[in-house]
Formats: sequence, structure tokens, C-alpha cells
Amino acid sequence: MARDDDLAPSAATADWADADRLLSFMGHAVIATDLGGRIVRWNPAAERLYGWTAEEILGRNIAEVTVPETGQEHGDDIMQSLREGRPWSGGFTVVRQDGSIFSALVTDVGVRTADGRLAGIVGVSTDLGHALRPLLARSSDAVLVMSRSGTVSYASPAFTRLFDWPEESVLGMRLRDLVHSDDRQVVMQPPSREQRDEPPALECRLRCSDDSWRWVEMVVSDLLDDPTVRGRICNIRDVTERRSAQDRLAELNAQLETALTSRVVIEQAKGMLAERRGISLEEAFQALRKHARDHNASLHEVATAVVTLGLSP
Repeated sequence: MARDDDLAPSAATADWADADRLLSFMGHAVIATDLGGRIVRWNPAAERLYGWTAEEILGRNIAEVTVPETGQEHGDDIMQSLREGRPWSGGFTVVRQDGSIFSALVTDVGVRTADGRLAGIVGVSTDLGHALRPLLARSSDAVLVMSRSGTVSYASPAFTRLFDWPEESVLGMRLRDLVHSDDRQVVMQPPSREQRDEPPALECRLRCSDDSWRWVEMVVSDLLDDPTVRGRICNIRDVTERRSAQDRLAELNAQLETALTSRVVIEQAKGMLAERRGISLEEAFQALRKHARDHNASLHEVATAVVTLGLSP
């Protein structure tokens, strides 16, 4: 009769074979690492998503081959979550073998030994852009998806076109760094309970790649608990032309108001001067205008002095 320890190696081999067979049928990329980040499992979907074959990637450190510099900040957050027994899920900036960068929706879970010690990590990932495309297919807005930490985990093609940002440049940026400093207080404040159900449209300025600014109307929806998104979606509509038209109208109104105020003061000054001197309104106007010319002053300034200071030119 075979002993239990004689059966253990073949049983373990069978277990690994079954696990590898199961992973080969999964449509999402599955990557397993030890606690040092060394890759020990890499399924066919991971090959297709990242471009590395299993033979090329096994044994290498995952941080060195799939995580660009902009994604390094998540490492401590992920490990802290896993050590506390919680899975980590969210948008993550990753890099393919050819150097291209894209947004992945990643869920990491800890693998523990029988005595509860954390022994490794299994991560499941998919292209966040592909996952969101059906949700955004009918939207004409530019869209940003922000991770829980406030960094950009996805930028729609409409966003990169409107603001002229290459996707690889904007991924990993913080939203506050894209928002004009004068508008950050409005945009970055936490939403109230009522606003979570019906988020308001916020007007702010967002930075283009050439450091110019565009006025936008932005609606931020909290979908951190949605397994398809795991982030905050910012729907962005360009309102630069509308704001320019509003500014031009406000400037015109101000000019009209100034002109009207000036005209009222001049008419008052004409009446007061005509009464004091016993002359006609036209003669009073000519006297005001002559005094303005002689003293290199505006007609409005002279009229104001007549009305408020009793000047008698």
C-alpha cells in the first residue's frame, strides 16, 4: 500500500495541472505572484492582453514588466489591503510588451497558507477601455475614470482629442492637476448625500496639453462599488464657446451700464449748470465740454465734479 507521502507529489502535480487547465479557459488575464512579486502563473488571456508569453514572463518580477512608473504608487495600497485580508480592486495603469500603456481593471486577492499566512497574490485583469466601451457607446461627452485615490485610470478617445493629451501622458495623473487652481475647491469637495444620487453639473477649467484651458461642464458619478468600473466617472462637455459668449455679453452689459450711468451724470450736470447760470441746456453742455478739453479731462469726470463737488466751469 502506498503511503500518503508517496502520493503527495503526484497529487500536487495533478492539482497544478487542473489549476492550469482551468486558467486556460478563463477570458480574463490571470497572473499569480509570490510575495516578492515573482510571476509564477500566467494564463493565455494574460499573454493576449500583455503580449508576453508564459515562457518569457515566468520568474520575472511583475513590477518590472507590467507596471509603468505612474502605477507604482498603488503597490503599497494593494499590499496593505491584502495583508488585512481584503481584496483590492480598481483601475490600474499597465504596460504591454511593446511599451504601449493602457488602463486595466484589476482585482487582486491574497493566497494564504493553512495557518493563515499570506503566501502570494492572484490578480485578474481586463482592458478597462473594452469594459467601458458599451457603457459609453452613446455618449458624446469626453470621459475620465478616476481611481479611488484620485488618479486617472481611463481617458476616452473624445477626451484625448479635445484636450490633446496622449493617453499615456494623462493616465496616472491626478484630477486636481488637470483642474484650474481657482476651480479646485468646487470640483474636489466631497459630494453631499443628495448629490451622490443626482450629481450636479460643475463648471470648471481643465488644462490642455499645451497648458491652455478649456471651460467644461463636468458631472462626477461615484461608481466605486460597481464591479465593471471601480471608480468615479467624470462626464465632460466642452462649454468654452458658451462661456466666451457669456463673457462677451457680460462685458457688453457692463459697457452699456457705464455709458448709461455716464449719460445720466452728464444730463444732471447740464441741468444744474444751466440753472445756476441761467443759460440753456445746450450752452451748459458746451461749457462742460470746453472745461474738459482745457483741463485734459473726460466729460464724465467734469460732470461728476459738477454734481458731487459743486464745480462751476
